[in-house]
Amino acid sequence: MKIISLFCGAGGMDLGFIKAGHEIVWANDNDKDSCDTYEKYFGHKPVCKPIEEIPSSEIPDGDVVIGGFPCQGFSIANPYRNEEDKRNELYIQLKRVIEDKQPKYFVAENVTGLCSIGGYETKEDRKEHKGKVLKKILQELKEIGYKVKFKILNSADFGVPQLRKRVIILGTRDDIQEELNHPKPTHSKEEWKTVGKALKGLPEEINEKSKEFHNHVGTAHKVKINKFIGNRKTDSNKPSPTIVGRGGGTGGPVIIPHPNEKRRMTVRETARLQSFPDDFIFEGSVTSQYRQIGNAVPWLMAYEIAKMIPKN
Repeated sequence: MKIISLFCGAGGMDLGFIKAGHEIVWANDNDKDSCDTYEKYFGHKPVCKPIEEIPSSEIPDGDVVIGGFPCQGFSIANPYRNEEDKRNELYIQLKRVIEDKQPKYFVAENVTGLCSIGGYETKEDRKEHKGKVLKKILQELKEIGYKVKFKILNSADFGVPQLRKRVIILGTRDDIQEELNHPKPTHSKEEWKTVGKALKGLPEEINEKSKEFHNHVGTAHKVKINKFIGNRKTDSNKPSPTIVGRGGGTGGPVIIPHPNEKRRMTVRETARLQSFPDDFIFEGSVTSQYRQIGNAVPWLMAYEIAKMIPKN
């Protein structure tokens, strides 16, 4: 299938779709470092400017539109979230491209905070994790000609060494009989990949030897173990907590501690927790590299979603 990739970032979701046998025919992001990273790995440059500045006529036709539309306005990690957050308006751009290009299918990804924002209108909605804003989004996507369903998936259930729950919204055009479904987990809780296994082979000491691994550099921010996000102990025998792209509000990325508690995770270690391969090189400042990784969709989960889409 031909894929139109919106908000592609560094390319985590795109990698999963390519591994599943699909072809990216057009990609877009407005972050230069992410675009540089994407181009370096995939060999073709995304259109690097805000999607709202790109007419649908300039986007080629495709079979599938995919997009992890920016989620800072929806995330529970953002204490200032509200349904009027301007960053949430980028969902409108995703809908616009889907409506104008009329692909057979679409896949949209977002944080679980999307489920509750705006509050619940009924007890049934709360049970189904369907808040006011999510209901509005699902209804609007149905109105442009799609059968729509959503589900919360945990990346750890698909071989990613990270407890990362995300809302995956799937759409099938009304005239397509073969409806797109969510993938079943490939890993049970007993089979979850651990932090220790993910970091195996990477030098624990950051020195000359560690330079043999791309992006195996980190932040000087000291480890302070407390109850707050980014400052909790990292258990090497469990999947990591969610890797985030930002702190609350507009703060920089919150980097979790290494299991040794002497330092925080390096960029390469964080990338491994997001399932990126070691030859995936991140461009820009160290802070930008962390942010790109935290904002990405783990490719192993994207791969299982992409496998559910017919090849023709």
